[in-house]
Amino acid sequence: MACDLILVLDAPSPREVAPVLTRLSGRVRWAKIGLEMFTACGPDCVREIAGMGFSVFLDLKLHDIPNTVARAVESAARLPIKMLTLHTAGGREMMRRAVKAQQQTAPQLLLLGVTVLTSLGENDLREIGVGAGPEAQVMRLARLGIDCGLGGLVCSPLEIKPLRAHLPPSVKLVAPGIRPAGVGDDDDQARVMTPAEAARAGANFIVVGRPIFKASDPAAAAAAILAELARKRLKD
Repeated sequence: MACDLILVLDAPSPREVAPVLTRLSGRVRWAKIGLEMFTACGPDCVREIAGMGFSVFLDLKLHDIPNTVARAVESAARLPIKMLTLHTAGGREMMRRAVKAQQQTAPQLLLLGVTVLTSLGENDLREIGVGAGPEAQVMRLARLGIDCGLGGLVCSPLEIKPLRAHLPPSVKLVAPGIRPAGVGDDDDQARVMTPAEAARAGANFIVVGRPIFKASDPAAAAAAILAELARKRLKD
């Protein structure tokens, strides 16, 4: 199974990451815009990054009442994006309305459900009233999201194998919490894995940001991850 690298743009504006993006253009296909950049720059940053030739993953993790989320999906789907996230914890009706809005506005857009954030461990879940551990909660929310029509899920790499065992193969799995071998700082991620391990487990996409942008040579760091994924494909 092929696995693509998604570059996380943890920055307040495209200008902050433009030098790295210029060097990576043509090698890395995907770029993720999250809350920091979107809140600072709005839809213009999406158009700018897409205009540089990148496929945009807009990671807004929508979570609100069904009507509000459906309208937000309609608005976002008109932007040049190929992936969009919502929280599966928003419930069945919210997800169904979001899927309907996506299908009517942008049928090719991949709507992804966020299950359990990779920053959360078992104690964190217990504190917010969730009695199940991370894996059990991920499975519960994943089944609900796919039942509502979502095309893919965002999950920790540690939950990829169980999900692959219980979900249709067509479901796309996007894995944050990726740390290349030898990178010891997990930042705020609690459940992590190397690029090759995540690809081997069945991830369609891996999401990497700080291990690339914090490196002394970000382009070389990205190239090393791409090479690791290529070696995994050759072994397969």
